[in-house]
Amino acid sequence: MAALTQTQTRSHGGHSHHHHDNTYLTSTNKNDAGVRITRIGLYSNLGMAIAKGVGGYVFNSQSMIADAWHSLTDLASDILTLATVSWSLKPPTAKFPTGFGKVESLGSLGVSGMLLFGGCFMCLNSCEILYAHFFLDAHAAAEAALHSHGHTHSHAAIGPSLHAAWLAAGTVILKEWLYQATMKVAKERKSSVLASNAIHHRVDSLTGIVTLFAILGANFLHEAAWLDPVGGFLISLLVIKAGWGNTVSALYELADKGIDSEVKTSVTRAAKKSFLGLKEGSQVELREVEGVKSGQNYLVDLQLAVPRTWTVEDVREVEEGVREMVGSKVRGVRRVKVRFVPKDDAQTSLFDEFIPGDVSPRTSPEPEEHEHDHDGGGTNGNGKKNQ
Repeated sequence: MAALTQTQTRSHGGHSHHHHDNTYLTSTNKNDAGVRITRIGLYSNLGMAIAKGVGGYVFNSQSMIADAWHSLTDLASDILTLATVSWSLKPPTAKFPTGFGKVESLGSLGVSGMLLFGGCFMCLNSCEILYAHFFLDAHAAAEAALHSHGHTHSHAAIGPSLHAAWLAAGTVILKEWLYQATMKVAKERKSSVLASNAIHHRVDSLTGIVTLFAILGANFLHEAAWLDPVGGFLISLLVIKAGWGNTVSALYELADKGIDSEVKTSVTRAAKKSFLGLKEGSQVELREVEGVKSGQNYLVDLQLAVPRTWTVEDVREVEEGVREMVGSKVRGVRRVKVRFVPKDDAQTSLFDEFIPGDVSPRTSPEPEEHEHDHDGGGTNGNGKKNQ
């Protein structure tokens, strides 16, 4: 089971939201069981997020509204992927030489920021209601609850309606069914991607249980209306955590943070495998693997060491073989850039391509074409050089 659940994550400790491998989500093969259950999960999440948001508002439940925001954290990422997949696969142009993968990163930043703001708003809302309940008189607490919720219930009905419990129970049952159905396909396929999606459904069902118990407790326990905003507060913390983690991850992508070790390992394995198909492949040595993530795409840089006597044609054959193998074996790689160095040079690094900060060939900021003559001879008013 542990092997199934290894996947790329946007990690922010504790309850982590995975940055999905979107293979099944973006696939056009609708007859595939994995694609079908992934799409069912997406549509179910969308329907439940809307239902919980509307239900929380109508039934006056802070915990259900917070749970709706929580459902949106992963849903927004999936919808964004579907919206930007055609852009990310467009070929590069002279104006955008590294492609259009950053379109997804920009969209992710906007969506994550929105979710983070929503989580903070729900957290503040729940705190205000709790403060009013414990530190103000009953009339003031009712006014605070009604003001924060934004529509008029009677002052006697501060807590959530019992009808919200039915909606919460329904979402828990549906999420548990999605977990079982997705995990069944994951085990049949031995797919870590589907296993990760299944675990997301299980986590969402657990937050639904928190919502359910908060609503039931607020209705059946004596003077326990405060349980609903407590549930809203706890779930809003999960939303804030996920929103913050996704925001940081999007900022890292926009700042061209290097690819993770898992991707480097996959690229290394594929590159070395390509050497086996070359006549002189045993003479090639993989020295370095670097790269950046651009939305769903990986832009990879490799440094290969070859004998100093090799010709341009020799290294060209190696480069084409490596690019083809890495592109076909490592999902998401869109560009492979290869740098060749002599095998007897052990000091060269990919980072040597950067010009050091202390290199300053010009002291003047003026463009070169506007340089003046510094040989002592100026020009006269007609543009001719003075003798």
